Amino acid sequence: MNLELDDVALFMRIKELGTLSAAARERNWPVSQVSRTLVRLETACGVRLLHRSTHGLSLTDEGDTFATHATQLLATRDELASTLTGKLAGPSGWVRVGVSPALAEAVIAPSLSGLHQRHPDLRIDLAADDRMADMAREGIDIAIRTGHTASDTVVARQIGEYGRTLCASPAYLAAHGTPATLDDLHRHRLVASSVSPALNAWPLRQPGTPTPQSPDVAHTAATRGRARPHTPGFWQVDGHTRSDNSGATLALVLHGVGMARLSDLVARPHLTSGALVPLLQHCFDPQRVPIYAVMRPERHRLPKVRACIDWWRDWLAAPVDSTIKNP
Repeated sequence: MNLELDDVALFMRIKELGTLSAAARERNWPVSQVSRTLVRLETACGVRLLHRSTHGLSLTDEGDTFATHATQLLATRDELASTLTGKLAGPSGWVRVGVSPALAEAVIAPSLSGLHQRHPDLRIDLAADDRMADMAREGIDIAIRTGHTASDTVVARQIGEYGRTLCASPAYLAAHGTPATLDDLHRHRLVASSVSPALNAWPLRQPGTPTPQSPDVAHTAATRGRARPHTPGFWQVDGHTRSDNSGATLALVLHGVGMARLSDLVARPHLTSGALVPLLQHCFDPQRVPIYAVMRPERHRLPKVRACIDWWRDWLAAPVDSTIKNP
């Protein structure tokens, strides 16, 4: 069987994209050229690989078998090419990264200068979207995800973790004072989430022990809409102000509107610079959440992919400035 590997790669993209025209647009080819390539591949194989109809394309039984072996074949080709190139000049080429906008801003953007200094021949193509990307269809090499990622179809490697920290700006604390106890929070302006109720249940370090409230403090808090009666183990927040995304919440806190429990990834550079101050860290459980680099099985051994993952693991492990003090 005399196969051209580029023809095999095109077949796999047709399978993943679902149409000849989509594969043609991706390569900037006329559809007729894609069609001729497919015919050439089927002739080399001696079987039909795709059913073509007015309803679209579907794999034949032979095409399904071919696709399984093609995945391994192309993975071996890419790994060999990347390894040989990497030994000569280091990791190189494009790496397409799927990530949420929040993680793109908090992790990828601030870390890229260092990655490019270490590996100047790497190129990063960001696909920033809150939805879960179809990695094969969209050509994603690495997806950065948080929380549970168990799946038999991908390889996941933990590269870090994050928690949440109650923060306020120095200007806010100068105007409203610094809380020393949980009960002090009733007198403060808290920024809550308008889309995720779970983010408004701030976990205490000693679950099951609600903080006592004096009647006047509880009444004042309720009338101002800042807090509700506690669920055991949690400090329940209604908020003086609400927001539907982490970027807006961060802006509100930085501008002194109130205090909020922010993701460490979002707060990290501002804690380091002193633009934000951590509060009551002895009171609240940070609830650590793992961060994973998720890859298709045929991509995870590529040197360019490993280089990115190693860099982001090291970058996430770097400690926040040890001079930050907790009031």
